[in-house]
Amino acid sequence: MLTDILTVAWKERRTQLRQPGGRWRSILNLLIPFAFIGIYGPFSDADWVESPFVAIMCTIFSMVFLITTIPDSFAGERERHTLPTLLATRLPDPAIILGKLFVAIGYGWGVVMLALTVGLVTANVVHWDQAPLMYAPRILFPAVVMSFLSASMIALAGVLVSLRAATVQGATQTLVTALMLPGVALQILGVVVLSQPAWRAGMRQGLDSVDFVRVALTIILVLLVLNVLLLAAAMARFQRSKLIAR
Repeated sequence: MLTDILTVAWKERRTQLRQPGGRWRSILNLLIPFAFIGIYGPFSDADWVESPFVAIMCTIFSMVFLITTIPDSFAGERERHTLPTLLATRLPDPAIILGKLFVAIGYGWGVVMLALTVGLVTANVVHWDQAPLMYAPRILFPAVVMSFLSASMIALAGVLVSLRAATVQGATQTLVTALMLPGVALQILGVVVLSQPAWRAGMRQGLDSVDFVRVALTIILVLLVLNVLLLAAAMARFQRSKLIAR
């Protein structure tokens, strides 16, 4: 089963990179999280490593990335007329879905984790007089887990939409309408707050006044339930006969 999942994942990633502008698009997508999580945040304040903003920004960026990439998972296969070939293989249904999810989640979550690592290096280099600096456990755990679960949620939602969409554009529009507007609004809000020291300080005081760990655990539980429900829905919707007939 694991070999089948990795086979689908390898094929999926290779297809993405071979598309026009695929490599450049992957590189450009790195810039935003690296700019804010990897450079600006830790550069502006040594206390960044203990700020709830780290977990919030990681969660937001891991979602936004996948909104425009995951719709290609099945709708792209349908447009390129490769879906019948894929479905005609002996690969198990779960392996096909999980392989495509593996690539999408690995991309969105992996970029954010890399930016998080760069941010720690930046904080220690810029604020070397206070080194060594490390992310507080109450911040690092939510940042890692929430970003992974949010990326998984968007990937699963995108697969559900892509399974029935006739084109990538149609799948993207549906997913954007449902998810991107709130996601972009949150992203813009985060960027604006980070760019204003007074606002950042005010919001930090507000976040410090609540039990962030308890809030984060609640969010993690909600995301976990949503992921289980979406995965079950994706597995139920994946029916080879109907997909070939579309």
